[in-house]
Order: sequence, then C-alpha cells, then structure tokens
Amino acid sequence: MRTIQISEVTQNIKEMCIEANHFLTKDMKTALEDACEKEKAPLGKQILCQLQENLNIAGEDMIPICQDTGMAVIFMEVGQDVHFEGGSLEDAIQEGVRKGYVEGFLRKSVVKDPLIRENTKDNTPAVIHYEIVPGDELKITVAPKGFGSENMSRVFMLKPADGIEGVKNAILTAVKDAGPNACPPMVVGVGVGGTFEKCALLAKKALTRPVDEHSPIPYVKEMEEELLTRINKTGIGPGGLGGTTTALAVNINTYPTHIAGLPVAVNICCHVNRHSVRVL
Repeated sequence: MRTIQISEVTQNIKEMCIEANHFLTKDMKTALEDACEKEKAPLGKQILCQLQENLNIAGEDMIPICQDTGMAVIFMEVGQDVHFEGGSLEDAIQEGVRKGYVEGFLRKSVVKDPLIRENTKDNTPAVIHYEIVPGDELKITVAPKGFGSENMSRVFMLKPADGIEGVKNAILTAVKDAGPNACPPMVVGVGVGGTFEKCALLAKKALTRPVDEHSPIPYVKEMEEELLTRINKTGIGPGGLGGTTTALAVNINTYPTHIAGLPVAVNICCHVNRHSVRVL
C-alpha cells in the first residue's frame, strides 16, 4: 500500500490545467510542423504557419493557445494499492481545477446549470473519469475540451449489419458535417463498441493518445490510416478554407459490444488538442 497526499493531487492538477492551456504535447507540435511543410494549398499553408506562430507566442508569453480554455476533462487511473490521505479525492481534483483556472487567469467557461446558465466563475466542476488499475501509481490526464469542436461530435447507433463500411461512413459523415466549425486541422477520436455511453468515453479517451501512435489492432490501424487519407481528401482544409490537411490523426478505440448493436462515437477536437499527463 502506498499513500498519496490529497494536497499533491490538487497541486499537480492545478499545474496541469495551466500547462495544457499554454503548451501542446510534443507529438501535436510535430504533427503541426509536418502539416505546414506538406500542405499543398497556399492559403492552407499560410494558416498552418500562423497556427505555428500562435503556438510559439502562447508558450513564450504565457498566453493561452486558444481563448476557449475548455471544460476540464480529467482521467484518473488509480492503482488499487494507492491510499489517499488528507481529504476527499473528488474535492482535491475540483480544487486543482479551480486553482488552475483562477490563478492561471484562464477563461472560465462552465455554467452551474445547463439551462439557467449562471457561470461558476472558476471553471468547476470538471468532468472526471475514474479507472481502478493494478499497481501503486496514480496516472492523471488533464484534457481541457473546447466546445467549438465538442459541439460537432456525434454518436451513431448503427446496426451490426452496417459493418466496417457503416462505421467508416459514420466517421466521414461526422467530419464532413463539422466542416470548418471544428477549427481544422482536427484530431478525430473514435469509439466503436460497448454501449451508448461507453463508445463516447472511448472516443474522448482516444483524443489523448499520441497522434503518432496507431491502434495495436491491425485492422483498426488500417482504418485509421485509410480514414485519415479520405478525410484529407475532402478539401475542407486548415481553417475550413480549403487544402490537403483537414485532420492530423484519426484515433480509434474499440470495445466488446452486444450482439444487437454497433455503437459509434466521433469526438472531434480542433488543432488545439490539449492534454497533460503525469504519473504520481
């Protein structure tokens, strides 16, 4: 059994909220650099270069990469041999988000009630997903999610007979319908299988996978590569103004499902695919 102080969780989440909103991960930076070099449309290349410049300014001047600093989504992979001491884990996470957004001067975008719409003024509550895993470590992933792209996401409850082609068509439909509204170049997170809510969670988690890593399942890897090629042939392009770079990656997660169903979720993220990962 290993003890982790609750205060340590709060401090790390505070730092991660600030970090994720000012710096992209190395794989995302590399993907944007490569896209800027390979983009064939002059306007598309110009936009990608401007995005690169924006990224550099954000890091150097500590200005958020995007004005929409997102709703904080937290993945907690908790080792079963970890014991937390000093208070409530849930409260510690929310306090970390509160401190990160208030002390980091990040935009507060969360409302208390989805219909009454009163701002909480500290960007809490976060959306938290817990998973109990073997071991004595705590893996925290903080993924602020902006809603320009979140609003373009979809869930399709397909029939088993729709098969792999039906899944591909659903993904392409979601991307085409999103068009410029998802602030391309986008990262496309996909969840296939499980239930209505499980496939959505799979898709959200897929966005945190490095964009230079494919699924270990051979046929899924082939789908990811094929769909990225087909999406980039749509011509939507950077900023939705045309070009050969509409998406930087398609990440697909799968899970067993019921004999009568084929759930598919497409969670789209803009070029600011933010996440910070730490292991305590």
